[in-house]
Amino acid sequence: METTLFIDKHYNLVVECKQGSKKACYELYKLYAKAMLNVAFRIVGNVGEAEDVLQEAFLDAFKRIHDFRQETTFGLWLKQIVVSRSINLLRKRKMELVELGEDVDNIIDEEEDDDEEVQYKVSTVKKAMEELPDGYKQVISLYLIEGYDHEEIGQILGITENTSRTQFLRAKRKLSEILLRRGIVQ
Repeated sequence: METTLFIDKHYNLVVECKQGSKKACYELYKLYAKAMLNVAFRIVGNVGEAEDVLQEAFLDAFKRIHDFRQETTFGLWLKQIVVSRSINLLRKRKMELVELGEDVDNIIDEEEDDDEEVQYKVSTVKKAMEELPDGYKQVISLYLIEGYDHEEIGQILGITENTSRTQFLRAKRKLSEILLRRGIVQ
């Protein structure tokens, strides 16, 4: 199998960081901290814990920077570390995913034309997602917000691809119920 090296726009910073440059490490931190904090927060749902995950992920990344082989972008590599650390934190909370049945209703997504209305609805949906059980929240966040497919989610969470799909569909249904209760959707 041929290995393709990705040269991303921050390649030089990564090289300098590998050579021990604290300034380059700090620059990488400044470039990625906000985005990675958002990733962690969407998974763990708590700012303080997300900040802890962020710090641990960067420490881990800088400790293992020599293992980074440019087979992907630094940002994607770091994001995988953040997601992994976030999932480990949830596991420490003794969060359990349960295999669910296959009978799932499909939910029809509405399209909106007005950007302001869409932003309001996105904010409302994100708030409603916080009410979901951890297992649902994890899967729906990884799928909708982080862009992972069900196979990847299964690997990240240690569940089957089928369980990820089922959790996602149940999460959408539960989210729809929450939004209906709030009068957001009809």
